Amino acid sequence: MKRAVYKPLGLLCLALGAAGIVLPVLPSTPFVLLAAWFFARSSERWHRRLMHSELFGPVIRNWEEQRCISSRTKAFALATMLIAGGSSIALAMEALQLRIATAVLMAVGAGVVVSLKTCPRCQERAGEAPGHVE
Repeated sequence: MKRAVYKPLGLLCLALGAAGIVLPVLPSTPFVLLAAWFFARSSERWHRRLMHSELFGPVIRNWEEQRCISSRTKAFALATMLIAGGSSIALAMEALQLRIATAVLMAVGAGVVVSLKTCPRCQERAGEAPGHVE
């Protein structure tokens, strides 16, 4: 039963994570980590594929082995959140309540990113593949 539910959820999270690479308003890292969690409990094959992915593997390995996120991943997440969210607030939203709600959600998201443990520098570099993109 668990496998029948977790594997489709893993695929959905992976699709959202992949979409987050090209859509700045959608974060990729949390969805990819969630996909890895679902696959670890439902599909060894899909979990292995994610772990060996040049794109997602280093982030997942850091999280699963050390419960940390690289400083590069954190900086990228904060920058894209600021650019996409700030642009939305400044250019696309007219209602003050909506702007405030968006700013609050951005602050919560930034707080979560900042509060996650940062990987030690030497392990962070060892875990990242050449040409690594997040």
